[in-house]
Amino acid sequence: MAVSVTLPALGESVTEGTVTRWLKAEGERVEADEPLLEVSTDKVDTEIPSPASGVLASIKVAEDETVEVGAELAVIDDGSGAPAPAAAEQAPAPAAEPTPAPAAPEPAAAAPSTEQAAPAPAPTAQAATGGSGASGTDVVLPALGESVTEGTVTRWLKAVGESVEADEPLLEVSTDKVDTEIPSPVAGTLLEILVQEDETAEVGAKLAVVGAAGAAPAAAPAPAAPAPAAAPEPAAPAPAPAAPAPAPQAPTAPAPQQQTAPAPDPAPSQPAPAPAPAPAPVAPAAPAPAATSGDDGAYVTPLVRKLASESGVDLGSVRGTGVGGRIRKQDVLAAAEAAKAAAPAPQATASTAKKAPALEASPLRGQTVKMPRIRKVIGDNMVKALHEQAQLSSVVEVDVTRIMRLRGLAKESFAAREGVKLSPMPFFVKAAAQALKAHPAINARINVDEGTITYFDTESIGIAVDSEKGLMTPVIKHAGDLNVAGIAKATADLAGKVRSNKITPDELSGATFTISNTGSRGALFDTIIVPPNQVAILGIGATVKRPAVIETEEGTVIGVRDMTYLTLSYDHRLVDGADAARYLTAVKEILEAGEFEVELGL
Repeated sequence: MAVSVTLPALGESVTEGTVTRWLKAEGERVEADEPLLEVSTDKVDTEIPSPASGVLASIKVAEDETVEVGAELAVIDDGSGAPAPAAAEQAPAPAAEPTPAPAAPEPAAAAPSTEQAAPAPAPTAQAATGGSGASGTDVVLPALGESVTEGTVTRWLKAVGESVEADEPLLEVSTDKVDTEIPSPVAGTLLEILVQEDETAEVGAKLAVVGAAGAAPAAAPAPAAPAPAAAPEPAAPAPAPAAPAPAPQAPTAPAPQQQTAPAPDPAPSQPAPAPAPAPAPVAPAAPAPAATSGDDGAYVTPLVRKLASESGVDLGSVRGTGVGGRIRKQDVLAAAEAAKAAAPAPQATASTAKKAPALEASPLRGQTVKMPRIRKVIGDNMVKALHEQAQLSSVVEVDVTRIMRLRGLAKESFAAREGVKLSPMPFFVKAAAQALKAHPAINARINVDEGTITYFDTESIGIAVDSEKGLMTPVIKHAGDLNVAGIAKATADLAGKVRSNKITPDELSGATFTISNTGSRGALFDTIIVPPNQVAILGIGATVKRPAVIETEEGTVIGVRDMTYLTLSYDHRLVDGADAARYLTAVKEILEAGEFEVELGL
């Protein structure tokens, strides 16, 4: 059977992607979850895995072509031939019907030859056994992350028989990493729903079928009892006595799930039960949310429920801020933070008291030695910078709690995927480079002899690295064009070269701006010196936990937060205090917003 490979959602604001490279050719064998192709968006480059094992039968989108999210990229032949489409075409035939009920399918099979509306009961029998009786475009569960293998349907946004536009959200799916909406791949009518709410399906599984506009929908999956209720109308008098028995049961239990299409069939032939199906079109609206409602009537996805359980949050006490009162992850996190703020501080005990470090006397005590060349170079440059520039510093305090939480969630998967550890440093470099693009006076050079100012069109950031020989500053070239992963790799590579004495002169030159992580050794902040040929340098202080004032929807509270100081030293000949404050504020806002989930794969 053919399995469609579609472009998954790669972020809330990502609407399209460009195929950069196919890793498999047509006719090649591919295993489930094996990378098929590489896709690039304006936020992330990623690999799209195969939803099933089989042969790559057809490539629909060539390299360098751009398509929208949900578009079909390729078709995988899983090796089972095409029995599934054939079965769908033969669904009205008597041979495919005897499994549920031998007596009922025969009249249903005879009716299609003379009447167009009769095929509707036929898919009902197949739906009861888990098969698909509708023919159209399959809606499959896309890959929602490299390590995500399954998802839970939390809510269907469309009902069977409703029309839907291309890329219009069809359903909501929850995984252990993300809640997302699955769009319709085409415009048409929702013919059949194969995975119900609260059911879990694997990536690549068929969720629904969308047919042409105006096509007859298949009945929703329901207990076997409704099938005989629809069949007795054309049945012979012989099976008629058996039919009335299940007929009264259909309105009591399965009726709220019964679709409106089969309702007119029993109404003409069974006058007595006719009033019972009448409420069916109204009833589904109420039970649908009830099936997935959370504590206190609030809508809760499995992911949010799991997060609340891990955080010790009572969902009944959380007020949802989502659509229709839906409780979101942010609501649970806010409730958890408020609970931490209200919790009494633990009492210090002897077991938690810190001990003084064991220090050894240095062999340099009492010695007079020749100054190393690198120390002389560093000293000359610093003195030159101080003599030539009018330097001063500005400091802001930043709440990096969200950054530290994201790092904690992503560091294991990030290290496995990227091959380097995820430290806080790449987030600071990313925020600093992003803010430089909007504040050119911070990323510039004064040409004293020419009487001119050069505003750089790239953000090449020097990173101060402490080594045994002394402080060295390798440069991340074009840092403003890199994502968090790219910055992390470049930082680890350059720092490794410095400490192994393999750094080259080219890698130590060309910086337009510098960052010094003075907090890596515990300093709260430092009055750093601007290097020559630059006009500013950013110092990052130590990140420490301390009480802070938090503004919440319930009011002002005090909680334990991860806080750090950022110091900007600058050349007052070009940068005014207001310029420095505006730049620091921009960096602060980027860090406190912490919108790095897409880059981290969360």
